[in-house]
Amino acid sequence: MFDLVADVDSYPEFVPLCEALRVTSRKRGPDRETLIATMAIGYKSIRERFTTRVTLLPDKQQILVEYLDGPFRHLENRWRFVPSGSGCDVDFYITYEFRSRMLALVMGAVFDKAFRKFASAFEGRARQLYRPPLGTICPAPTTA
Repeated sequence: MFDLVADVDSYPEFVPLCEALRVTSRKRGPDRETLIATMAIGYKSIRERFTTRVTLLPDKQQILVEYLDGPFRHLENRWRFVPSGSGCDVDFYITYEFRSRMLALVMGAVFDKAFRKFASAFEGRARQLYRPPLGTICPAPTTA
């Protein structure tokens, strides 16, 4: 799941409201990769762009997103991936506030709804990418 979320270039294919995403900078270090990315979002006739710093921490199984520029007063989100059984639990946190009161009135409810759909969008993407081919027999769970 870490790799799926870290693949920000693919977000326009499945993330709600994301119309385009461009990575403008990519730096690799010994324990992290840092991206600067600009996302174009849209709903009906409203279009906005915002830029974030995305820090990928594979050893810690975390992704940190910091706001740099755009229509928000602040935007922060964090992903944490915790192994669980044969998969993992995903802890997702986001907080944001629009800079413009008018934009907040127009887009606030839409953004809230879209951010609530993030989890299902990523789950759907995981099913699409990682589903076993038809006809594959999956082992039955063991019982104690």
